[in-house]
Amino acid sequence: MPFGTVTLNDGNEFPIIAFGTGSTMKFRDVTDYVGQAIENGFSHIDTAQYYQTETYVGLAIKESGLPRSNLYVSTKYSAIGTPRQAIQQSLNKIGLSYVDMYMVHAPRTLPDLESGWQEFEKMKKDGLTRSIGVSNFSIEDLQKLLKTAVTKPTINQIQFHPYNYASHKALLEYCAKQNIIVEAFGSLNSITQNPGGPVDAVVNAAARRIGATPNQVIFSWVRSKGVAIVTTSRTKERLQEYLAVEDLRMCRTMKHDIVLAYLNRAAPLTSEEIAAIDEAGAKGPPSRLLLARLAMQHKSPKAPFLCMGLAVAFMFGLIRFSMLWRCTGDIR
Repeated sequence: MPFGTVTLNDGNEFPIIAFGTGSTMKFRDVTDYVGQAIENGFSHIDTAQYYQTETYVGLAIKESGLPRSNLYVSTKYSAIGTPRQAIQQSLNKIGLSYVDMYMVHAPRTLPDLESGWQEFEKMKKDGLTRSIGVSNFSIEDLQKLLKTAVTKPTINQIQFHPYNYASHKALLEYCAKQNIIVEAFGSLNSITQNPGGPVDAVVNAAARRIGATPNQVIFSWVRSKGVAIVTTSRTKERLQEYLAVEDLRMCRTMKHDIVLAYLNRAAPLTSEEIAAIDEAGAKGPPSRLLLARLAMQHKSPKAPFLCMGLAVAFMFGLIRFSMLWRCTGDIR
């Protein structure tokens, strides 16, 4: 059964799962991957000015032969040119007369948030985009925006997974109160980028119980929080695995805001399993230094060298992260 939609605060429908062209897809030809996603049932394609994939998204859409109304296209303003110049360029690259969702890629891409958002509101009024939203916004960023906004953002796309749920819980609650849908990217990072952490055991146990994969458990957990999903993969099998999450039926009754009721409809996890994932995520991911300390507990004569190597790798990772952060800021 395909994923459904949720109604945004502007009345438009928003597909709950999207195929993203960021992450490892950035800066390359993704025509075949987007085409494969469309063939396997993804109707929502997510791109961005910064990703440099809009042209390839447009080619894949054209090659699909599907009517425009069958597809939902999101892209983002990443501070290259003015917002109006940027959206016109994005539309030209994708080959569309409008996009379904146009987002502010990060707070810093609009130095003057008030006047910048007014441009977004005008582009929506002019029909260049059906809906407008934001990405990587904190509670403080949203509060600042809402002080002067005539039109509320419809979504806030953020990195979201069990290891940052505790720090994002207040943000989710604030967005729900403001009727802003949260959309998650990077949700699988908790098990793909941080293997061996406390989340693994509880996710694997839940996967065994419901006959699902760990990836499906993570996405079901995301859904249980009333959060939409943007994900990516180069393989047909993975895409089918992700879409099959919708076939996992809820086995409990949840009390939740009506706006999020549909989003929660397909979560197969019990309250206890969801709470266990929350608790495991709150412990934080494994660190290289922790692994180094564990290595020192062994009697192998190579343990000190392993410890030193892991510590150096950790410091190198911090330096590399700092350099990348200066280059890209909070854009993902």
